Amino acid sequence: MFRGLNNIQIIGNLGRDPEMRYTPSGSPVCDFSVAVNRGRRTPDDQWVEETDWFTVIAWNRLAEQVDNMSAKGFLRKGTKVYVDGRLQIRRYTGNDGVERTAVEIVANRVLILSGRGDSGPVERGAPAQQAGEPDLALPEEDFDDVPF
Repeated sequence: MFRGLNNIQIIGNLGRDPEMRYTPSGSPVCDFSVAVNRGRRTPDDQWVEETDWFTVIAWNRLAEQVDNMSAKGFLRKGTKVYVDGRLQIRRYTGNDGVERTAVEIVANRVLILSGRGDSGPVERGAPAQQAGEPDLALPEEDFDDVPF
């Protein structure tokens, strides 16, 4: 018996630098936006580029890894990333009293597809994800020796 499936995978560019914060209970949470470009033909046969924007939320260990990679310059506005996660639909009331709906990706995995100052893919392969633990494309260590 299947319980259901909620999975989304995107590849795009960071629209802003990741922002780290902590919940009142002390859980780390990091969020950033990703722009995914796509094209389509209009009825009059013109090619139109469109951009979909996604808000990505990373929690706990993954949030700390994203923040660490951001601090080291690997994750910043413009970086190409792969994000795997689930869609979350959250309803809330804004400061103006208006009910709003937020659609977000809760990340399970974030892979960096471009290096510091590079818009192309990283040539080195990403390490395998350990069972039950999210990972990034590069291990947590001193990145000064990384050749890109």
